[in-house]
Amino acid sequence: MIKKIEHIGIAVESIEKSLPIYEQLLGVSCYKTEIVSSELVKTAFLMVGDSKIELLEASDPNSTIAKFLSTKGQGFHHIAFEVDDLEQEISRLSQLGFELIHQSPKDGADNKLIAFLHPKSTEKLLVELCQEK
Repeated sequence: MIKKIEHIGIAVESIEKSLPIYEQLLGVSCYKTEIVSSELVKTAFLMVGDSKIELLEASDPNSTIAKFLSTKGQGFHHIAFEVDDLEQEISRLSQLGFELIHQSPKDGADNKLIAFLHPKSTEKLLVELCQEK
């Protein structure tokens, strides 16, 4: 079951350049940066109330984020929902006909297990499901 919006992902060319803008805008400091090697991405997190903003920078020119930036530019990338049981949620959504990018949970940033739904089945919105490890 989906519990809440966990974070909003924003693709940026450079975390170093973008982070100060978001820190000023939101009035908070980044609490964590991290490289997610499985996704070829560098992330930076800012806490806003009970939700987070995740800045995503490509760490490799062949990454999904690099491809996204080359076609769409900087901006909104995905919305992530926190779930209680990721495997159960993957199964539930699959049975309902949602197309999955990940058929099983994988390691993600910020101590999470993650899985993405394909935008084809969510009216062009990239959706991430995440569960605390």
